[in-house]
Amino acid sequence: MLDATTIATLARQLYDARKTRTPLRHFSRAHPQMTIDDGYAIQREWVKLELADGRTIRGRKIGLTSRAMQQASQITEPDYAPLMDDMFFEQGGDIPINRFIAPRVEVELAFVLGRPLRGPGVTLFEVLAATDYVCPALEIIDARIEQFDRETRAPRKVFDTISDFAANAGIVLGGRPVKPDAVDLRWVGAMLFKNGVIEETGLAAGVLNHPATGVAWLANKIAAHDEQLNTGDAVLAGSFTRPTTVVAGDGLHADYGPLGTVSFRFL
Repeated sequence: MLDATTIATLARQLYDARKTRTPLRHFSRAHPQMTIDDGYAIQREWVKLELADGRTIRGRKIGLTSRAMQQASQITEPDYAPLMDDMFFEQGGDIPINRFIAPRVEVELAFVLGRPLRGPGVTLFEVLAATDYVCPALEIIDARIEQFDRETRAPRKVFDTISDFAANAGIVLGGRPVKPDAVDLRWVGAMLFKNGVIEETGLAAGVLNHPATGVAWLANKIAAHDEQLNTGDAVLAGSFTRPTTVVAGDGLHADYGPLGTVSFRFL
C-alpha cells in the first residue's frame, strides 16, 4: 500500500496532467508495490481536487467489461470512475481535440437512473427497475498516464488505468431514449463510422452478457466505500467495441438502429 503523501502527490500529478495535456509515465513502474486499492485511493484524491474547483459528479463509468476492450487494453479486470460535469458534450457539435492528450472513442449504452442504487446485493433486475431510461452514448477516453511506456512500450497496468479516472475524459449522449424493458438490451447493436467509414460494430451483449450486469457490479463495488449510484446519474455500462483513434477533423457517427444515432466532430 502507498502512503497518504504519495497518493496525494500522484493525484496532483494527474490533475495537472489533465489541465496541461502532458502525459505521465506509469505509476506502477515507479511504484511496483502499488495495488488496486492504491489506484482507487489516487482516483478519489483526484476527484477531491476537481470538486474543489467547483466541478460536480454527474455519473459513473465502468470500463473493461467486454472481451473486446480487455484484449485492446491487455487488462482483464473491470474498473470504474466518476463522470465529472465538464466531461459532458452535446451531440451534433464540435469538440476541441486540444482538451485531450491521446483521445479514442468507444461505443456504449448509458443508464440514467430514476432512483438510487446502493449495494451490496444489487442485481441486474434491480438495475432495470431503478433505470429511468437507456440511451446511446459515445465515450471519449484519454491517457493522462501513457497507454504504452514511452521507452519500453510496456502496456500500463490496471493500477495505472484506475488511477487515471479509468481513462475517461468525455461523454456524448444521444439517440432515442428507451425504457429498459422496451427492448432486449443484449441485442442492441451499433455501427461506429469515422469520416463515413465503418470502424467498429458490436452488440451490447458483449458487456458481461448484459449491459445492466455492469451497473449492478458497480453499485456493489462502490458500496465498500460507503458510496452509491444516485437519482439522475448517467452510468456508462462499458464499451462493446474496441476504441477508435481520432485526430483533429475526424467526424464520428454511431448508428444504433432503432435507438437512433450519436454524432460529433473533433476540431
